[in-house]
Amino acid sequence: MAVGITTDAAVGGARPCTVIDLEQHVDERGSLSVVESEWTAGFPIRRVYYLHDPDVGSSRGGHAHRALEQLVIAVHGGFTITVDDGKKQAEYRLDDAGRGLYIGPMVWRNLKDFSPGAVALVLASLHYDEADYYRDYAEFLAAARRLR
Repeated sequence: MAVGITTDAAVGGARPCTVIDLEQHVDERGSLSVVESEWTAGFPIRRVYYLHDPDVGSSRGGHAHRALEQLVIAVHGGFTITVDDGKKQAEYRLDDAGRGLYIGPMVWRNLKDFSPGAVALVLASLHYDEADYYRDYAEFLAAARRLR
């Protein structure tokens, strides 16, 4: 089950980071989780990628996006996501394939504490664009604080 351990629920800009319960169809054959672009994610999905086979002690992310929105789902195993909008921080444990975490623009994210065999599915609002990234935390922090 996804458990939000938050210091404040309103991390993020106009639309805060939010745990989203996915549409579920469950019967004796198993479970099917549904994500429909604007209905579930709240944005058009332009890019899909997944992180798999991480080292248990590794960390991923360590960046923010200027405009990109994401929905992150633990489709297998679990991991922790720390989010930071330059003013507030929150931590979420994702370990339920029926839930995802929406992360909006101008939110620094870091994924850690991967369980063995964890798979993180990421649905993104934009195609890859290096110019959309903040990879330096100090630069991100200065830009984020100007926005708040």
